[in-house]
Amino acid sequence: MRAADRGHTRWGIVLPFLALPVVVLGVLIVGLFVWAHSDDDDGTRAGAAAAVPCTEALAFGAAEPPAHARVRDCTVQRGIDTAYAAVLRMPREEVSGWLRETYPDGPKPRTGGGPCGALCLDVTHENGLPGTAEAHVVQVRVEYENAETALVRFSAFTM
Repeated sequence: MRAADRGHTRWGIVLPFLALPVVVLGVLIVGLFVWAHSDDDDGTRAGAAAAVPCTEALAFGAAEPPAHARVRDCTVQRGIDTAYAAVLRMPREEVSGWLRETYPDGPKPRTGGGPCGALCLDVTHENGLPGTAEAHVVQVRVEYENAETALVRFSAFTM
């Protein structure tokens, strides 16, 4: 006597439909991994700080390097908004004059310490930022290192 043949299954038809989402998900995961470990054109992923020429960082906020300043650590971060930053070391007595010359229509720098530092200035297009500035806001924070030298943190950004 012969055993009854088992019924014919349809796994040959169903299996490709079940495997397709797994293959697509695998391709997406591999693609995401490759994208995350690749570089943008400028060598950084969007949102990471990248070094830029200091004249570019200052020009974004309509400023020029002061004559006797050492400008360093100039960076840009790009994402939804753009933010430039620069650090300047300059003679302490030249800081106020540089700010007045750079932003003649801007508010008077504030003093008072705290997060502001020894001197600070916030300038927008509404309160004196020159029309040549690509930035929407410029912030300057000054700390006096000693009797002769000031550390100036310059940032210019869009909103």
